[in-house]
This record gives sequence, C-alpha cells and structure tokens, in this order.
Amino acid sequence: MSVDLFTPLSLRETTVPNRVMVSPMCQYSCEGRDGRATDWHAQHLMSRAVGGAGLVMTEATAVDPQGRISPEDLGIWADDHVEPLADITAFIKDQGSVPGIQLAHAGRKASTSRPWEGHDPLQPADGGWDVLGPTDEPYPYGDQEAPETSRMDDEDLEAVTEAFVAAAERADKAGFEVAEVHAAHGYLLHEFLSPVTNTRDDEYGGDFKGRIRFPLEVIRAVREVWPEEKPLFVRISATDWLADRDSWTVEQSIQFADRAAEAGVDFVDVSAGGIHPDQELPSTGPGYQVPYAQRLKTETASEIAVGAVGGITAPEQADALIRNERADMAILGREHLRDPYFTLHAAQQLGREDAVSVPPQYERAF
Repeated sequence: MSVDLFTPLSLRETTVPNRVMVSPMCQYSCEGRDGRATDWHAQHLMSRAVGGAGLVMTEATAVDPQGRISPEDLGIWADDHVEPLADITAFIKDQGSVPGIQLAHAGRKASTSRPWEGHDPLQPADGGWDVLGPTDEPYPYGDQEAPETSRMDDEDLEAVTEAFVAAAERADKAGFEVAEVHAAHGYLLHEFLSPVTNTRDDEYGGDFKGRIRFPLEVIRAVREVWPEEKPLFVRISATDWLADRDSWTVEQSIQFADRAAEAGVDFVDVSAGGIHPDQELPSTGPGYQVPYAQRLKTETASEIAVGAVGGITAPEQADALIRNERADMAILGREHLRDPYFTLHAAQQLGREDAVSVPPQYERAF
C-alpha cells in the first residue's frame, strides 16, 4: 500500500490522522516557577492542532522540580498540573489531533536561565538549585560556574524512576494519548547512555549494557503504568557528534532502539547531539538529521516505528521522506513556529485537501 504524509499511523489503539508531528519545543513560560501550564502553553499547542498536525507534543515537561531546565519550565510533578493540561488535551482531541507529552529530567543540564536571558547556569542564590548526574562532574559551561552536581546513588535512581512513573500516571489523567520519555540532548537519561558523561564503574556504567540499564529501567517502569492501549515513545540523540572520543553513536542507538522495543516502546523519535559543547555539528541543511532516522528504520531488528527531525521545512520534503520509507513520521519544530498551519498548507500544496479537516471557522481561507 502506498503511504504518504497524509496516511494515518496506527500505534497500539491510537491512530494519528497524518504523519506530521509537532516537535517538543521548550517555551520557558510558566508563571511563578510553579510548572503549571499557562495561556501561552494553551495557544502554542492548540493552534498547531487547529493547523492540522496529526500529533501535537508538549515541550520537555519536568517530572520533578530538580529536573527542570529553567525555573519557568512546564511540569507534571504535582497533581495540580493535571487540570490545565486536561483543558489543552481536550481541545486538541476536538480538532482531530492526538495530544502527546514529553516526560523529562534535565540532569546536570538543569538550573539555567531562559535562552533570552542568557541560558546561563543558575546558582541557588540566584534562583537555581543543585543538580543530579551519573557522576559529580558538572556540565562544562566554560568560565561560568555550574551548579553543584551530585552523583546519583541508589536512592536517587529510585526516586527519579518513581517521579517518571507518577508523571506518567498524571499524564494519563490529563488525557494525553502518547507519552514520550526524553533520553536525548544531553539530559539525564542521555547522560547515562553516553560514555562521555557516564564514567561510573558500577552496574549503571561501564559497558553498553551498564549504560543503558537506568534508561531502560525508567522506560519499563513508565510502560507498566502507562495504559496498554496507548503508545509509548522515546526520544534519543542518535549520535553525540563527538567523533574524536568514545561517545554515543548511531550503531549504539540502533541497539538501544531494539532494547527499548523489548521494554514496550512503540516509536523512537530520532534527534542528535546535546551531550557536550565540543560537539561538531554536520552541515545543518535540509533534512540534515534524517539519515539517522533512516538507519534506525532499516537496521533495527524490531518493528519499532521511527520519526525523523531536523531541517524539515517543506511539504514536498516531508512527504518524500514518508513515501520513500525513510521514516514513519515527519517531526517539525521551527517550521511549526513559523507556520502553525503547516499541515493545512501542505495538504493544499500536495493536492490532498481531502485528507484534512479545516475548522469551519477557517474554511473561507482554505
């Protein structure tokens, strides 16, 4: 059967109406540092559902206050976070889209100011906090002092796992249909995966088996409480972009994706980088990260679905990566910031107006 950008994708008992996903994009916009979704989060997510995207994913949503990137990050660590998120998911569903939430812990990259405020490390005296990591080696901020970083002990590992579990349970109550475990971009679970940051010599470090142990424990724990009928995603950095040292590679990502599938993951969201400021990015042209997703799609032994991200900006480009079976879903970030109605415009340009429902309020424009 021919598959294109507007072919529905079924994962467990959830059907995404098309292959366009809104990438998780941090908004750093909570008021009072309490983690509650605001009107800004509502308009950001709801407008992309009005725009026709099949899957609308929240930003990295902290499972614990210590796991926030910035003090203003969205959270799911408390019961009072559920109600405002439930209003958002209900609206997204009313538009025919699927609401998803990314569950995250920033690890040693936590406690920074917002990007437009410098994205500098914050000390407790400046509104920051102490952070956790696989070791006590802090993130290298150059000449700026990093927050104190604590090597996670057994109690910390258990507490963070329980935080992910409780967050997943709240996400279900809030009406999300997809949960994504964030294991990319140099945040906590990626820090355990990569030999650049995980130099532990216990059962949670060392070789590949040891380094993937904690991320898989979190995934299994989330899968156990996440409803059986709902799909579970994981976002990974396919490579650390650090060819000059022992680092996380595409080959290891392929192996990890298969282990994640065994643990109950249905879809791997393939990004790259973020573990260390010395990373060497490739040319950031159109679709520059798509080859990583394509390798996972063709080289994994499991039948796990794969999403591609990175420089996807044009309808023809997104459609081609699906038609050519390079990925199962096109994941767009910045393009959705420029054009919340990307999917509606793509349907027009590709002659597939029959595949999307334009809200009646907007029909005169389409």
